[in-house]
Amino acid sequence: MRKLLAAAFGILLMAAPARAQDDKKYDINVGFGPTIPTGGFKDSFNTGWNGAIGGTYYVTPTVGVGAEYMYHHMDGPSKVISVSPTPGGGVATAGTLESNQQIHSVTFNVIARSKPSDSHLVGGYAIGGFGYYHRKIEITTPSVGYATVCDPYWLICYPALVPVDRIIGDRSSNDFGINIGGGVTFGYHAKFYVETRFHYVWGPEVNPPAGISSVTGVSNFKANAQYLPITFGVRF
Repeated sequence: MRKLLAAAFGILLMAAPARAQDDKKYDINVGFGPTIPTGGFKDSFNTGWNGAIGGTYYVTPTVGVGAEYMYHHMDGPSKVISVSPTPGGGVATAGTLESNQQIHSVTFNVIARSKPSDSHLVGGYAIGGFGYYHRKIEITTPSVGYATVCDPYWLICYPALVPVDRIIGDRSSNDFGINIGGGVTFGYHAKFYVETRFHYVWGPEVNPPAGISSVTGVSNFKANAQYLPITFGVRF
């Protein structure tokens, strides 16, 4: 009898971690990685980086709902422009424009994952949802003078000469978007994860003034953002 009780107690101890993990109703994730712009968005911004923190509540062991905050920073390629010494013109010289975009997003998602188990080191999940995106664009230059600036993805299109000296453009936009993707987890209780998600953000419409549309080749433009972050992190 004593041996039987000892064996039963041992089985319960072995089963306890798996049950505890199966019964866990929430997890928190923290991660970071590169953010890759796609579509027309990649012509105005280069690959940047992201940081994320979020939480998920599991309605069932395999389906959960969660919220996540992500920050993305992407620098744009330098552009050479003609800079005039006065608003009236004069002998133009070559100047440089530099840009960066910062995106603060809060997304609400549904997660479908493989059933957690202490016997499986590797798991997977799919994730998708909608969210709110605050986009901030800064255009800077080391040049001194006046120039005409127009790039819809910068949310800026000046119809006339403007002074260029350090920060010449500071724009922001509050938009809605969607995201969908998936990830792979490694571990038991605290899980390391690798995740990729496609984000599509509906941006404002930019209408270049008459005479400036030739710069972009279109008379109006939707500054929708598309990007693909790859995030490495931990869920615990």
